[in-house]
Amino acid sequence: MKTKAAAVELDERKVCGHRWGVILAGGDGKRLLSLTRNISGDERPKQFCPVISNETLLQQTQRRISGLIDPQRTLVVLTRKHERFYVEQMAGIPKSRLLIQPQNQGTAPAILLSLLRLEEVDPDASVAIFPSDHYYSDDEAFIHYIDGAYAAAASRPRVVILLGIPAETPEVEYGWIEPDVAKDRSVPDSVLPVKRFWEKPHQVLASELMERGCLWNSFVMVGHVAAFLDLIRRTLPDLVASFEPIRSSSMAGPRKTTLDEIYAGVRTTCFSHDVMAVRPQDLAVLRATGLGWSDLGEPGRVLSVLGRKGLQRASVDSVCAEGASIRLTATR
Repeated sequence: MKTKAAAVELDERKVCGHRWGVILAGGDGKRLLSLTRNISGDERPKQFCPVISNETLLQQTQRRISGLIDPQRTLVVLTRKHERFYVEQMAGIPKSRLLIQPQNQGTAPAILLSLLRLEEVDPDASVAIFPSDHYYSDDEAFIHYIDGAYAAAASRPRVVILLGIPAETPEVEYGWIEPDVAKDRSVPDSVLPVKRFWEKPHQVLASELMERGCLWNSFVMVGHVAAFLDLIRRTLPDLVASFEPIRSSSMAGPRKTTLDEIYAGVRTTCFSHDVMAVRPQDLAVLRATGLGWSDLGEPGRVLSVLGRKGLQRASVDSVCAEGASIRLTATR
């Protein structure tokens, strides 16, 4: 039970400064469709599906961050074709806080769209960006580290802070962060400059990175809105130029046809590969331990989380190159 003092501290943190959050929920979740199809009976992406509990992954993300970021200061990035899956879940959220993409063109356009909206409504904003499809066993520890990342970003406003997870296996499907432990640091001791960002390394390299103490990239990022925008301008100037027509539009959104035209003209772009890996000198990493983090990107990771929780919701019949065949069993 929270004490009165703890409740006061929580209220102060929620309204602290210009803190905002962005939840990325526009992905198609194709690699997990074999599982979510069995759970929901349709083709909904994983973030709109109750994969781990009775809440959807998106609802879990919203609840997790609400202890630190006011929901009124949280933007949710979605994709139009998924509307039937999220319309009920988003019913209580003001439309001005929902950013609807005409189509999914990768994480870079989704992040840029949210940053441009945020720059317009609060140019002094510090923003934390969250995937909507991740799992944490310790939400309180997660919030503690995000609070620390906001503080680190405030002390170095031109740098984007990444949340790095200590590696447990030589994972080839994750991005890896190599901290620069040799440099003199102007950020807090718990935060290190980034020497290099490795996106989905091969098995041998992943093992080497693990031995060197490199960290998994959780894709949770915190920084001043201007730091994010500068980072994208340096790496993807053409993408920024494509979005220029909406810079003067209201928070409610531009003309649908305008945004349609923009998305029709941009290529699918990955923020990890095309931005972070290109400009590691603009990044720093906060090492976050004890979070029980998992990127629920494929059925095996879901089964691992369910196993750790003592559940037996799903079992794998077979896994092949094309995907996984999932058979649901008991809920416990």
